[in-house]
Amino acid sequence: MAGVHFTFNNFKALLELNIGISQRLDENRAESFTLLYCDFSDVATDNITQSLATTLRSSDSIVNYDMDYYFVLPYTDKYGAEVVKQIFEDIFEKPIPGFLISYPVDGENANELLETIQNSVALFLKNDLNYLDRFLDEENV
Repeated sequence: MAGVHFTFNNFKALLELNIGISQRLDENRAESFTLLYCDFSDVATDNITQSLATTLRSSDSIVNYDMDYYFVLPYTDKYGAEVVKQIFEDIFEKPIPGFLISYPVDGENANELLETIQNSVALFLKNDLNYLDRFLDEENV
């Protein structure tokens, strides 16, 4: 088990890829994938690397911006993503600030998903994710 790590610059393209795959393969348009945000600022980097390798599936994708981590979990609903977050909390032995959204329930395209996660994290966790604005300024494919 281990997720695939992508550079932050590819975050929007990664979301668009997962949306495209979901549209091609998921006829019932259920929660095709869930985007899990975790703030690992209170966790040692070495611990993060080890926990990702043991917790995530090879089909899961990881993108991070400093200590803000985003996990794209295909064919995982919000309940399943919450289980992943709980595993992280058990490994680190502390609560991890996080939020999760699902496609297409919380957004029909990459821009909507990015706006939803940005606004939700700002509202509920008081974390500023303004660095996501760079993707929102781009045209949606």
